[in-house]
Amino acid sequence: MFNRDIFIFGLNKALQTNSKEVSVMRIRNFEIMAKTTKTIYVCNHCGQDSPKWVGKCPSCGSWNSFNEEIVSAKPSKNSPLLSVEKMRTKPQPIQEIAVNEEIRLDMRDTELNRVLGGGLVKGSVILLGGEPGIGKSTLILQTILKLTGIKILYASGEESARQIKLRADRIAHTHSDCYIVCETSLEEIMTHIKNVEPQLLIIDSIQTIATEHIDSSPGSVSQVRECAASILKFAKENNVPVFIIGHINKEGTIAGPKVLEHIVDTVLQFEGDQHYMYRILRSTKNRFGNTAELGIYEMRQDGLREVSNPSEMLLSLNSDALSGVSIACAIEGVRPFLIETQALVSTAVYGTPQRSATGFDIRRMNMLLAVLEKRVGFKLGQKDVFLNIAGGLKVNDPAIDLSIISSILSSNLDIAIEKNICMAGEIGLSGEVRPVNRVEQRIMEAQKLGMQKIILPQDNLKGLDLKKTKIEVIGVRKVEEAFRVLFG
Repeated sequence: MFNRDIFIFGLNKALQTNSKEVSVMRIRNFEIMAKTTKTIYVCNHCGQDSPKWVGKCPSCGSWNSFNEEIVSAKPSKNSPLLSVEKMRTKPQPIQEIAVNEEIRLDMRDTELNRVLGGGLVKGSVILLGGEPGIGKSTLILQTILKLTGIKILYASGEESARQIKLRADRIAHTHSDCYIVCETSLEEIMTHIKNVEPQLLIIDSIQTIATEHIDSSPGSVSQVRECAASILKFAKENNVPVFIIGHINKEGTIAGPKVLEHIVDTVLQFEGDQHYMYRILRSTKNRFGNTAELGIYEMRQDGLREVSNPSEMLLSLNSDALSGVSIACAIEGVRPFLIETQALVSTAVYGTPQRSATGFDIRRMNMLLAVLEKRVGFKLGQKDVFLNIAGGLKVNDPAIDLSIISSILSSNLDIAIEKNICMAGEIGLSGEVRPVNRVEQRIMEAQKLGMQKIILPQDNLKGLDLKKTKIEVIGVRKVEEAFRVLFG
């Protein structure tokens, strides 16, 4: 007959006599667990890892951004060297590598095709970033709804299917082969991809997708890195193009680890001011095209409209001549367009004068103000200067320097510049007007929009055939010469 008290007494006695053996077994089990798992702390902003928690990231300087993550250590193989039979790739001479033209998919969007380099390449991964509410999802949705004969899977982790349907009805586009799934699990999305077998995949957004293999919240560095790598592997193995929508942080860069921008083929930035109707689509990285291209859209109630002629939207329709306004012929990518620069110069009310620039680099504006004061002789040290690029655009072309200082001087003197004059030229520190690129395209754009005169650097006119041009081309070497043409 079983006696419970005698059994417990005997078990305790055995544990006491074998306490050393039990302790050794526990230590060995703990060592095995320590070898298979490892805890690190990773910064959510830049991906910097640390063996212990720190308050301030030593890499990006952000505070309270380190989160704990568990990393599994894989056992190393006995032999690090692989045999020749196991190798899947073989080195080959560069002259023997066959190069075929990439097969591109027409997106039925002229601006998007231009930014992508002529269309969407099969098997490529495109990352689209932008501020909240700027129109990223609207741009992607209205683009894929225009495509016909292509099976599309739209995986949304932010909106419900009803919200996406309401947006599709608002932009008045329908597509019978577009499938919507609202899911945040990467494993579930991969199951839907296997069942649907799409020819185009949309992920909205990558910060909301999470995998079960990593014990961390969605949007963390490890989750974004692992999910993006899995999607990239699917795209390359199945030759299916993928659009990934990503969030941006307060600095304006795409949130998550920097490796996210490295592994994708194309990085697009959708920018603009929510208070303006125009949006700019820029390419910061493109393995299949030029990164200098940009697309311009106009935000409407029924979606985004392509702007084929940006010069007409960026020029004021006011026929009255106003001081502080000049027209510059700028180039973004390969597209020339005329843009209006506006300046306001007034006496400083407070002791320190204010300097403000919208759509232009404030440091470059301060440099141009120093050139005006040192080389030309206009004293602007005790005056407020406000600069604005019309349309809410951000222009980086140095050729608008001549237009900037002309509008500043026009506002200071309260003398209007004729509206049929445009200009292009980079200003040096000694006050010279430096040459710019693509002068022929700038002249043709100004002529097409009815300009009568264009002021250009004198060095750009060497070897330039002006017989076929109907516009008067004026060459200048110094800033003073341009001011004589404008103000007499």
